[in-house]
Amino acid sequence: MVAVETRFTEVTGVGVPVQQAPMSSVSNPALAVAVADAGGVGSVTAQGMAPARVDEVLAGMAASTTGILAANFLTGQIDPEAVAAAAARVRIVDFYWADPDPALVEVAHRGGALACWQVGSLEEALAAADAGCDVVAVPGTEAGGHIRGRSPLRPLLDAVLNRVGLPVLAAGGIGDARAFAAVLAAGADGARAGTRFVATDESGAHPAYKQAIAAAATGSTQITDAFPICSLCATVPRAQVLASCVTAVRGLDGDTVGSAVRGERRITLRKGDGLPPLAATTGRLDAMPMYAGESAAAIEAVQPAAQVIRSWAAAILAS
Repeated sequence: MVAVETRFTEVTGVGVPVQQAPMSSVSNPALAVAVADAGGVGSVTAQGMAPARVDEVLAGMAASTTGILAANFLTGQIDPEAVAAAAARVRIVDFYWADPDPALVEVAHRGGALACWQVGSLEEALAAADAGCDVVAVPGTEAGGHIRGRSPLRPLLDAVLNRVGLPVLAAGGIGDARAFAAVLAAGADGARAGTRFVATDESGAHPAYKQAIAAAATGSTQITDAFPICSLCATVPRAQVLASCVTAVRGLDGDTVGSAVRGERRITLRKGDGLPPLAATTGRLDAMPMYAGESAAAIEAVQPAAQVIRSWAAAILAS
């Protein structure tokens, strides 16, 4: 059932105009499939995968759901062959943390996918439209994770809606049905939410990370450069996390915080590493980056992803 018809639902065929944000290993295939099954767009990060691996992962996901899926690529170091592999398997190929690139958009289109670019400014949104994108995602500084722009959501959303004739997804501060309804009422064609989906049963986040988001109060997050060891921070070291993590890492003695599983091996995590605590991570979880936006204050419990989607859709149907 379509909760509300927008330009985003029309162009994608999605039932509910919500995209679960791609969040590296936190947004694992299980989470993306659960969101897609419930009527939203389920997203995974494909950055760094060889084309054959992209095809393998996305083929398995596509076989598990008839819903809408997206694959995300980050930075300017993107393999066009991996993009082509993704475009053959998912409805949306998603880009972030680089200037809009018409060549990559064309690769996505040739494979039969839509192209979405997450932007940090009006100028970047206009560039995405000029590059041939089908959708733009507009995160304000309320958003969790790596922050590219400098504007709160509402003024940036208004500016983009006034100048860009594409479907626009709002992001940042959207953690419950009321906030979802509010951005649609403001003119957005849908919402892109990350923090809410970290605190779901299916996400790849460590249980302690999920519970920390559910326990967060107003003012519990901050934008910081305290976790600079990551590919995105090489250019712009700004990420929003739970503020308690910043306090913990800055007070940590020693150069390591724990270990995590990457691929088939366990790796040591250095102090300031940008990898968030995942299910198999061990060590000082409290001193690792628990990426979260201001919407964490609205999240009261860890829930199944389908329950989140259903409650948001119901709120729109009731309005």
